Amino acid sequence: MRLRGRALSRGVGVGEALVSTRPLSFFGGVDAKTGVVVERGHPRRGACGKGRVLVFPSGKGSTVGSWVLYELSMRGLAPAAIVNVEADPVVAVGCIVARIPLVDKLDLNPVESIRTGWLVRVAAEGREGLVEVLS
Repeated sequence: MRLRGRALSRGVGVGEALVSTRPLSFFGGVDAKTGVVVERGHPRRGACGKGRVLVFPSGKGSTVGSWVLYELSMRGLAPAAIVNVEADPVVAVGCIVARIPLVDKLDLNPVESIRTGWLVRVAAEGREGLVEVLS
């Protein structure tokens, strides 16, 4: 499966998908020292995003979330890429400064089209993004 969308942060990332039907807050929702989702009640609580392709509707919460994404990158705990239904400014800025590929506005809803555990490649060049399911 190939999905085309809008590239917001350039780069290429490959990893196992971690899909959430709920928005994710990086400030308070993800531990910056471990990369683990810690938000109470979140369906992915306890999962680690390190090296994975995170697929979720959008970000939520404080602008400090951008800093958390950067810190995850500096610690070697960043996701390989992020795919959103529609990215919010916090996730977009965080991905840009942390050099994490980010794609949104795909031709199909990625939350409904991609499954946790699938191997996914995200390529974001210029304004065009491509999300490919490899397995």
